[in-house]
This record gives sequence, C-alpha cells and structure tokens, in this order.
Amino acid sequence: MCGRFELHTHPAALALAFGVPAPPELLARYNIAPTQQVPIVRENGAGERELVEMRWGLVPRWAKDPSIGAKMINARAETVAVKPAFETAYRRHRCLLPATGFYEWRAVKGGKQPVYIGMKSGEPLGLAGLYERWLGPDGRILDTCTIVTTPANELLRAVHIRMPLIIAPIDYARWLDRANDDVADLLVPYPAQPMTWYSISPRVNAVRNDDPSLLDRVPEAEAPAIADEDAERVPEQTRLL
Repeated sequence: MCGRFELHTHPAALALAFGVPAPPELLARYNIAPTQQVPIVRENGAGERELVEMRWGLVPRWAKDPSIGAKMINARAETVAVKPAFETAYRRHRCLLPATGFYEWRAVKGGKQPVYIGMKSGEPLGLAGLYERWLGPDGRILDTCTIVTTPANELLRAVHIRMPLIIAPIDYARWLDRANDDVADLLVPYPAQPMTWYSISPRVNAVRNDDPSLLDRVPEAEAPAIADEDAERVPEQTRLL
C-alpha cells in the first residue's frame, strides 16, 4: 500500500516534469498523509494538463457517506478496472500525484522500521492516481483521489509486499488521456534499478512532524524499531466487490 509520501521538488521543476503551464504555488511537504489535500496532475476538458488539489481518499460518486474515503486511499491495480468504486475513474479520471519520494514501514525484529523510498537521481515520481467528484444531497461538492498500487518490485520486496504504481514520464500522456482506456499494460511494478531505499527516523510516524530532517538517513545500527502499537496508523483498505 502507499500511506505516506513527500513532495519537496522545486515548483519550476515540477511544472517541467509534469507538463503543466506554470510553476504551481506549492510549499514543500515532508509528511503527506491520507485525508489531507494533495496536488494532482490531470487532463482537463480542453485536453490540457492542470495541477489542482484534492482530498486523499476517494469517495465514489454513488457513495451515501463521504467518510468512506478514509478507507479508499489505495486502489489495487489487479482489480481497479472491475471494482465498482474505481472502474469509472479508471476509464475516465486518471491522474498523477507528484511525489519526490514515499514512506513504508518494514517489519523487523521488535516492531517496524520506517524507510524512505525514491529515485536514485532524486527526480520526482508520478504516482498513478484516480479521482472522482462527489455531490452531496445538500449540494456539497467533494473532489477526492486515490493512489493505485501494484505488487512490489524486487528491490522493495524486502520492505513491503506492495508499492505505488509509478508511471514513467514517457507514459504520462497515455495515462492522463481521458479518451483512452487502453492502459492495462501500465499496471505493472516500476523497475527496481533506478530506485533506492534507506532507513529513517521513527519521527515520520507522527504526521505533525513535517520537516526536511525526516529524509535523513539513519544507520541500521542506530535505527530503533517502533513497536507495532506505535507503528504507522493507516486506514485499512476497504473490500468492494
């Protein structure tokens, strides 16, 4: 799954990497968590890319209660085309969530150890996402999104069994194209070779901690594991048939 990520890439570099017309007005964030507002890149009705913000945790348009979004932070690539919560968004509302890196919690003796995962080059990642617009009975509008996940690649299997679906820049146009639903070949783990991971401080577990020091490498010998009861608390993915 993917339950935390960070984005500190310079806005001008983001605009260039994701093909949006102007640098977005974004501040660096080092501990982005579910239910928060997150930036996404999508194709608008005119076929142009735009960067907007939505709440992380998808609320299907047919949902009666928007609180379901807290359990819909991820969508499994294996079933995203057939699950009622995601199938429409998969066909017509695909997006990218820009990230500089993401976090995972590795099972170790005595608990779980947080790790940071990113590209060796430091370039930003395009995490595959889906978005929806929910209209409440009182006219309230809520725009939400989710991150698609795949089985982990060979590098990240030592950390967790799943990872976010990362779209290669060469495939951004295909993934974002609202008129094209032939993207099943992109639903595969990103290659391991360009990626890296390392242990970090358990401070990342607390969402209130949001500063560059969260990215500091901690030597394994100095990386205390956090007990299971204090480990990352992320809503369990709901089962929708």
